[in-house]
Amino acid sequence: MAPSLARGMNAAAREHLLAGNPLTRLEALILFGVSNLPELIYEMRKQKIKIEKRDIPYAAAMVRVNKHAVLKPPPNLPIREILLTEYWVGR
Repeated sequence: MAPSLARGMNAAAREHLLAGNPLTRLEALILFGVSNLPELIYEMRKQKIKIEKRDIPYAAAMVRVNKHAVLKPPPNLPIREILLTEYWVGR
């Protein structure tokens, strides 16, 4: 992948977070093409941006993704038991 394209995808995910929206790795990959969200979070924290986190069910992230794309997990996937880490910019 071209470095400028990767920077653009990271910039979109960063702007999403800075706008006050939460983001999980699942959403970052599907919506922005960012495969390593923790690296972006690390860089933002290095810039003294306060990043909060908590675990949420896969199902909650899936609902948010489905506002912009179509995500259909396998029928036997326990989407209410699988937890994803959600990040957001704190105050």
